[in-house]
Amino acid sequence: MSNFLETEDQIENLGLALERGFGSEGHKMGTLPARRNIPPWVKVPEDLKDPEVFQVQTRLLRAMFGPDGSRIPYIEQVSKAMLELKALESSDLTEVVVYGSYLSKLRTKWMLQSMAEWHRQRQERGMLKLAEAMTALELGPWMK
Repeated sequence: MSNFLETEDQIENLGLALERGFGSEGHKMGTLPARRNIPPWVKVPEDLKDPEVFQVQTRLLRAMFGPDGSRIPYIEQVSKAMLELKALESSDLTEVVVYGSYLSKLRTKWMLQSMAEWHRQRQERGMLKLAEAMTALELGPWMK
């Protein structure tokens, strides 16, 4: 069971399940997320104010969070933070909102950004290898 909001087809196409736990405006200053299952390590309301917010390419989310977001509860528990995802309209980006203590938010944001960059580079290397293999398979002029 994942702990994030998905509102766009681009996330659904990645195979991530829709989740009902968040409100779409929960990360704005002065408002609390509408999530019903706030983890016990997140102090209400102080840890829900002033979240860390950043964007990740939507295509990287499945690699980062596993099928149907199955790794999110583990990441939240280990990082002592709470995550919320929000697809951005007409964009291939998803907003990641991190709630928790000051240090937990910063540490989690850094970790997730590092994971996203690692997966991006890995996919890029895979595409380069695929292009090289396709070039190598072109055995004669009749293939062009």
